[in-house]
Amino acid sequence: MTSFRSDTIIAPATSIGAGAISIIRISGDAAFQVADALVAFKDGKCADFPGYSIHFGSILLEDGSPLDDVLVSVFRSPHSYTGENSVEISCHASSYVVQEVLRLGIEAGARLAEAGEFTKRAYMNGKMDLAQAESVADIISSEDSISHRVAFNQMRGGFSHELTVLKDRLQEMAALMELELDFSEEDVEFADRTNLIGLLDEVLGHIDSLASSFRVGNALKNGVPVVIAGAANTGKSTLLNALLGEDRAIVSDIAGTTRDTIEEVIRIGNVRYRFIDTAGIRTTDETIEKIGIERSVRKISEAEIVLAVVDASASEEEISRQLSEIVSYVSFERQKLAILVNKCDILGLNKNVSINNKFVTFADTQIVRFNISAKTSEGLDEVKNWLSSWEKDNINASSDAVLVTNMRHFEALSAARTPLLRARSGLTSSLPTDLVAQDLREAISDLDSILGTSAITADTTLSLIFSRFCIGK
Repeated sequence: MTSFRSDTIIAPATSIGAGAISIIRISGDAAFQVADALVAFKDGKCADFPGYSIHFGSILLEDGSPLDDVLVSVFRSPHSYTGENSVEISCHASSYVVQEVLRLGIEAGARLAEAGEFTKRAYMNGKMDLAQAESVADIISSEDSISHRVAFNQMRGGFSHELTVLKDRLQEMAALMELELDFSEEDVEFADRTNLIGLLDEVLGHIDSLASSFRVGNALKNGVPVVIAGAANTGKSTLLNALLGEDRAIVSDIAGTTRDTIEEVIRIGNVRYRFIDTAGIRTTDETIEKIGIERSVRKISEAEIVLAVVDASASEEEISRQLSEIVSYVSFERQKLAILVNKCDILGLNKNVSINNKFVTFADTQIVRFNISAKTSEGLDEVKNWLSSWEKDNINASSDAVLVTNMRHFEALSAARTPLLRARSGLTSSLPTDLVAQDLREAISDLDSILGTSAITADTTLSLIFSRFCIGK
């Protein structure tokens, strides 16, 4: 297992000045001694207090003057978040008070914790595996109920359990094949090859299912990407501002005003949607605008949902040309498209503009159409209701199914698939047993890298993962 510093650390666990109370964490072998140096308790010493108890005390400055009255929660190893002796000091949220408590704690023998060091210690002390540790950061950053539920399920071990089951099955297969090597001279076969192929197919199917869930999981974690696309001057920026309820994008009658993508997130229902206003798609010789258009095309390809905005006052021929270009960039196997016929407010009763049926009926029901006015917000409630269908289509509200949300996990699952396919091919072609077993061990190592349960988890990997955490967690 990777080594780590086991000295005593201290850090604020809450934002300074953001509320009435701040919590300061201390963890390590000398946590109780540091607490006793900091706090004058009314009922004894921290070193003598039982775990899961809370005690009142006062923190005094060097000249004996009071700094604050505090409550101290005591956690004894191994029954704490980090698995070490730990205390949490609840004080007033004044930045001065917090900084003084940290200063006094450092003078008493603690050091300021690094980013994510409390959770790193929890991992190193076996309180959670690496996948669970990473989910802690996702819980902290979650901004809607569904992304919170997914992260919480992972922290409770839902994803880890599925990976452990897969690992156990692969290890059993590898062990049987390696056992055969000990009896190679006797030509003994401990595992039926047909059964092994069936088991491998099940494992591969499960890995493929987990890997494919990354599309939805990543969208939930970062906001479902919704691209607002269309020709220049069709009202895309006005639409973004209307959806946000504020003037985020510059609106102008001059074509090409939006030169780069603009992104903002709003919540619809239980899900966050990341709206991306793109540069108008048109033919231009202007270098910077061409770069913006290239980025627009790339964003369309990366989106879950595409809103194709067209100008209701344009000719049907022009609308068809614009839509043809947008449709050519959309993959209907994984993306949804809505045609938004904008500026209907200026056409009065003629707002039901005729759109070439080949676009409305394209790919069955993958394309829908709305008549809207971004300027007056007419029709935008219907658009939002349709957007919320992404949640119904991709997430079962009553299910705690595991979703992969982490790129590192997705890449490891994808990596595990390659040796498993080699192992399956080896079984069908009577490849030597030791080579098939080696492929199985390689796949097990890839799954181990997600959980961090192997002895080869690198310090650089851990440093990268925990550096993304906040101080105090």
